[in-house]
Amino acid sequence: MEALSPFIMIALMFVIFYFLLIRPQQKRQKQVKQMQDNLQKGDAIVTIGGLHGEIHAIDESTVVIVTEGTKLTYDRSAIREVKNN
Repeated sequence: MEALSPFIMIALMFVIFYFLLIRPQQKRQKQVKQMQDNLQKGDAIVTIGGLHGEIHAIDESTVVIVTEGTKLTYDRSAIREVKNN
């Protein structure tokens, strides 16, 4: 039984590591993917670089953002959040 003790401790540490670090990160990635899939024209958004704007056009992989009359094209993955106005 003493020979199995170190292996049980390692397994227990892995389980704790999984539930504290890996699982929450996977849930967050799933939420971000769902948010990016649900983007629509007219949504007020913020990019990962901090650009605030509104979606003018949307494609499968790109988004055209309008901010103060300027149109910029970004990858869909560059959208950090949709703002609620």
